Amino acid sequence: MIPTLLNLLEVAIWSGIAAVGFAILFNIPRKGIITVFLLALGAGFIKFVLLDFHINIILASLTAASFVGLVSMPLAHRIHLPPVVYSIPAVIPMIPGYFAYETVLSIMSFIFLEVDVPKRTALMQDIFSNGFTMLFILISLTIGVSLPLLLLRKNTVKKIKR
Repeated sequence: MIPTLLNLLEVAIWSGIAAVGFAILFNIPRKGIITVFLLALGAGFIKFVLLDFHINIILASLTAASFVGLVSMPLAHRIHLPPVVYSIPAVIPMIPGYFAYETVLSIMSFIFLEVDVPKRTALMQDIFSNGFTMLFILISLTIGVSLPLLLLRKNTVKKIKR
């Protein structure tokens, strides 16, 4: 139990560090760096806890991205920055690079290797399996972040006409 919890915390901390790197790359204000780290840490922890309970990676990514979308709203109002400033860098570490890599590798093998029909069938299965997993994870990240931001958005004081 303890090594698993420590492993989950380690992966969550690395998710936070990666998000801080993207936040710095996107040039967000200094007061938002800690917030991005904490959001990504929470999202990474949620995602990997769900994966540890054998929940599908697409559903785990949707849940973690929804956490980021929901929590970034009150944080943005408290620090007076748009929620997108926090939410986008926090979910970038969850982009499915492994599945994209495996999809491209399978495509390249299918095109350039001369293999028999059963191997080509297996490569086609890998292409579609990894490609659709990658696509659905990207869609779940998009929905998870944007839906709470769209549904819970309130008009700001600046837009009220007197």
